[in-house]
Amino acid sequence: QVQLVESGGGLVQAGGSLRLSCAASGSIFSIGAMGWYRRAPGKQRELVARITSAGSTNYADSVKGRFTISRDNAKNTVYLQMNSLKPEDTAVYYCNAAVNIAGDNNWYLYWGQGTQVTVSS
Repeated sequence: QVQLVESGGGLVQAGGSLRLSCAASGSIFSIGAMGWYRRAPGKQRELVARITSAGSTNYADSVKGRFTISRDNAKNTVYLQMNSLKPEDTAVYYCNAAVNIAGDNNWYLYWGQGTQVTVSS
């Protein structure tokens, strides 16, 4: 069993910063790409940022230049540094990870439980 546990959400004023963390634990052989998604009230879930095991990144246009995704492979953890936050960044943020459990060719996608980020104007 693999678990992803997010932390770091909260309430912040517009222009402020937050850092989200997501730690994977359990029966892990290796982790591939990891990502952050968000779901705002009344909207569909959207990709925020993604990082491969080699460190290549991509971002949603709405967060480019403000958010930075990084990972610590030794700790099986992915981070999202969010700066210059805007009210429209308010959402539940979820992390995910592609996990290989047995060292074979099977990869499984796991999700965290979500953490609320609220940006006040």
